Amino acid sequence: MDRTVSLPNQPDRATTVTLVESSSAPSGVELVSSYQTNRVGDPMDLVALAAQVQKGDDFIRANACNKLTVIADQIRYLQEQAKKVLEEAKRDTDLHHAACNIVKKPGNMYYLYERPSGQKYFSIISPKEWGQSCPHPFLGAFKLQHDMSWTPVEEVPKKDAEMAIMDKLLSQQTALPPCTGPNFKGLSE
Repeated sequence: MDRTVSLPNQPDRATTVTLVESSSAPSGVELVSSYQTNRVGDPMDLVALAAQVQKGDDFIRANACNKLTVIADQIRYLQEQAKKVLEEAKRDTDLHHAACNIVKKPGNMYYLYERPSGQKYFSIISPKEWGQSCPHPFLGAFKLQHDMSWTPVEEVPKKDAEMAIMDKLLSQQTALPPCTGPNFKGLSE
């Protein structure tokens, strides 16, 4: 049974309250006095019930909005990560297509130069080693990683530190405790 009431602080907004259907003898047994349960009570009781329903709706809406905001933030983060991956893939592809007269070996540093014709090429000689006689403009230094990706020289220390952590984890993987739930230990260390 539905009843529609207006809240005192929002007279222009009606709220519907769903009340339990009344039965004088549910399952054949009269549990309470039908006079007490079916009589028209204080109208403020319905207003209080309607206010409680309205407050519940507001909390549910706020909770859903909070959860959707978290998901939207995660989507933005994942979009940024996808963009970064695509940019790195393009950079790595371009670097793999640069001219090179030597066999490139992972773990080594290579120096990118550009000829006047626009051709980009790798050398194992750094601009510092060339000194004043550097024949072409220097574009950047890159370390070839074992996964055949390229790391710019300014990011090499960070990448090497990350790889050291991963190597340590892989070498000690039998010592890792079983994980039965979310565990954030060690993420900030």
